[in-house]
Amino acid sequence: MCITCSDTAVEVTVVELLEDELAVVDTGSTREEVSVALVEAGVGDRILVHAGEAIARLENS
Repeated sequence: MCITCSDTAVEVTVVELLEDELAVVDTGSTREEVSVALVEAGVGDRILVHAGEAIARLENS
């Protein structure tokens, strides 16, 4: 959850890495382009996204 606006981050899966620290992610219902500038993420990784910015990479369980 974002401490400044109280919105929650969305868990998505990286399906493609693009130039300029961007990635295409699968939200479960659509695909979107997000920034991965703040996290190390690869194809297949699950990440948390808030406001179009990846904020964390989730560990595989």
